[in-house]
Amino acid sequence: MLVEDDLFWRKMLISDLAKESDMVLAAVAGSKEEAVAAAETCEIDVVLMDINLTENRLDGLEAAKEIFATRRKSIKIIMLTSLDEREVIIQSFQSGAVNYITKSNYPDIVQAIRDAYANKSAIHFDAAQAVAQELQLTVLTPMEKELYLLKEKGMTKTEISEKLHKSINTIKTQLKSIRDKLRGSNKS
Repeated sequence: MLVEDDLFWRKMLISDLAKESDMVLAAVAGSKEEAVAAAETCEIDVVLMDINLTENRLDGLEAAKEIFATRRKSIKIIMLTSLDEREVIIQSFQSGAVNYITKSNYPDIVQAIRDAYANKSAIHFDAAQAVAQELQLTVLTPMEKELYLLKEKGMTKTEISEKLHKSINTIKTQLKSIRDKLRGSNKS
């Protein structure tokens, strides 16, 4: 199933997928509601899901989560988007996606569909770094992870201390602890 609201992308994907002799486009949806309904009624193995089905709402993530959680866990969902923010990538996998490809890497889509259908664990390089970093961060407590992500966003120790209502010395100590933990997790 193709879930895409943009007519340009929809037409291009339909045309390109029709050229593949081993693929059948079972359904095309342009909204979250259409996607969820099609997942209930159509025989679907793989979903190619746009993330923003309405302007900047990330409703493709909601559709993926609903399809994965309440409909059919056997459906493989590949997120296709122009977004490359780490948080969105991680949310995609948390919503049930098996892969994540940006539209700038459009030529990789057909192989990603084949890989998903064959149950191959092939996370596209568009998402690999974010996924690897997220796995590495599992050694941190939720508070440490929040602090780490604020630092990664470029906030200074002073800005972080103001935001979290902690002293700068506490922030420095916690950042050192985070560095030590992450170094330790890299050695194992």
